[in-house]
Amino acid sequence: MQQRPLGKSGLWVGRLALGTMTWGKQTDEYEARDQLAAFLDAGGTLIDTADSYGGGISEELLGTLLQEFDCRADVVVATKAVQRPESERRLDASRRHLLDALDASLKRLDVDHIDLWQLHRWDSWTPLEETLAALDYAVSSGKARYVGISNYSGWQTARACTIQQVKGQQATSAAPIITTQMEYSLLERGIEREIIPSAQSLGIGVLPWSPLGRGVLTGKYRHSIPIDSRGGNPETSGFVNAYNTERSHRIVDAVCTAAEGLDASPGEVALAWLRDRPGVVAPILGARTNQQLISALGSEELELPDEIVNALEDVSEPPMGYPEAGWAQRR
Repeated sequence: MQQRPLGKSGLWVGRLALGTMTWGKQTDEYEARDQLAAFLDAGGTLIDTADSYGGGISEELLGTLLQEFDCRADVVVATKAVQRPESERRLDASRRHLLDALDASLKRLDVDHIDLWQLHRWDSWTPLEETLAALDYAVSSGKARYVGISNYSGWQTARACTIQQVKGQQATSAAPIITTQMEYSLLERGIEREIIPSAQSLGIGVLPWSPLGRGVLTGKYRHSIPIDSRGGNPETSGFVNAYNTERSHRIVDAVCTAAEGLDASPGEVALAWLRDRPGVVAPILGARTNQQLISALGSEELELPDEIVNALEDVSEPPMGYPEAGWAQRR
């Protein structure tokens, strides 16, 4: 698998990442073991989880498998904190909670450090300076090697990165933010308005989550909703059906047409397009089953012709206007 730098850092990772959000919930330990084996065999290195995935079970399972495979030195472990889904305060980026969460993640993962520790969400109740100070401590203490953010808006991204950059210039202990994890796919290109330009300007890498448009870009919902899919599950159907729109149908049809011409799967085409977008480091593959993961990993070998790239961009182009595009941005 080709390697890429993780933002403006010296750390390189494979250009496809393994997501573990379903581990311990929709993906049992046997499927998880098969997924990790397939990912490692493909040359993958970046594995993403979070303390809130499965109430911590995802981290525990990943830690167990890292020990079993004896591959800790060969992978980049990324996890996240801030979310508290079972509490009255659903988001908590206070110094106290973050550092407690970091220690808990280290214990569940059974490792002595996290390679990439990320803020899962923006917390408007906590001063940003307090949150960023917790990141600084995590790195200076050796408990985390690098830090990143997730689901931050454009102004939030710019403010957090700028604060860290200014502290670094003042020779204080500051951990630079090197990544941002955002939803990004042919069905959701909203981050191209401000996040992508911000990331490129600030030197941070983009890690797209849900790169297959919540599964819709695989084409499996094109004519019906499979009973055993997330779209057929009452608990998760709303997440998928958000893309059950006329616009989405046009995009999926275009992806399927391209796939037929390239003798590839629709998912491979959608991933190959996203993988090579400006600013993208590694789309995060969050498969429920090993077969889904193997299919997605096939995109590593696919290079799209310019004509298909342009056609997919045209059919999925997001609405852009003042001030992010047009005369206000011309040089």
